[in-house]
Amino acid sequence: MRYFSTFSGIGGFELGIQQAYEATHPKSKSGGSTDDPGESSQYGGCPLCIGYSEIDKYAITIYGKHFDHRNFGSIRDIVAEELPDFGLLCGGFPCQSFSIAGKRGGFEDTRGTLFFDIARIAKVKRPRLLLLENVKGLLSHDGGRTFNTIIGTLDELGYDLQWQVLNSKNFGVPQNRERIFIIGHLRGTPRPKVFPFREDDDKPDGNEGELRADETKGRGGSEHPYSADGENGKERQLHQLNRPKYSSERVYGKEGISPSLTTMQGGNLQPKVAIPVLTPDRPVKRQNGRRFKEDGEESFTLTSQDKHGVFDGMKIRRLTPVECCRLQGFPDDWVDGVSDSQKYKMLGNAVTVNVIQKIAEKLL
Repeated sequence: MRYFSTFSGIGGFELGIQQAYEATHPKSKSGGSTDDPGESSQYGGCPLCIGYSEIDKYAITIYGKHFDHRNFGSIRDIVAEELPDFGLLCGGFPCQSFSIAGKRGGFEDTRGTLFFDIARIAKVKRPRLLLLENVKGLLSHDGGRTFNTIIGTLDELGYDLQWQVLNSKNFGVPQNRERIFIIGHLRGTPRPKVFPFREDDDKPDGNEGELRADETKGRGGSEHPYSADGENGKERQLHQLNRPKYSSERVYGKEGISPSLTTMQGGNLQPKVAIPVLTPDRPVKRQNGRRFKEDGEESFTLTSQDKHGVFDGMKIRRLTPVECCRLQGFPDDWVDGVSDSQKYKMLGNAVTVNVIQKIAEKLL
């Protein structure tokens, strides 16, 4: 199957599809011959990809490290008739205008109308399959009228549709990330059996995943020390303390009193309980009314705007880019080569690779 990737970012769809291809075609891990239109570099690539569409220069840099696919640029400028033929169109069209974290402008927001460029290309190229992703809030935006418009548009183009909200935490990564996935198949062609995912389907490892801490020294460490009042990791009122004036990275109480001295003070000997925290440097920021998770809970949804952290029993530190890669199912070094701020942004915007892989395994 040849496919075209839209709003491609750092290649989450591509990597997920490649991993699904390798899982279902174990003898084809290398990505095919050099004649394949989308043969890629380091990670084996997506031999059936005819090209992608992306405009962010940093995302293009990362994408180009891993794939040799042609970039057709802004989807607004693509002349559909000039695209090679393909059987699958995929993409996570911009979700900011539909997200509960944004202004929810929907189709009145220019980013929201980019969906119609997907429809425009599908109308001309008539791919057999569509795989689209967006935020869960798309279902409820404008009383459901936005979603009905999207479904109605695709229906008029001749596509039968199925959709389901899937949570990344059920696919082997410890991140609470709910996204709606829409599968379309051209009416009159075989219907792929993708949704619904049963509980056993979307927990391939039998658990919600485990994040390995990034122990790289000197990255994302203790730039923002806080005290935390409360018990058992529940909601705490945070107090920023003396930043950046603190001694030996100790965290002091809000009254300026040092914590009790122990024989295990300092270094890696301090017992730690890692609890996900949202935006360490903005105490009032919350997702669904929470700033702290309980011990053992999955992380907050990674976004391109929020800053995520870990409370280790003494201080709060930011999640490192490596940890964010793991939360999204990418290899540790996937976004190397750009600034940390761009890494956080791109990983927050990405799709979870594990989810794409499991869906693609049912499509290939």
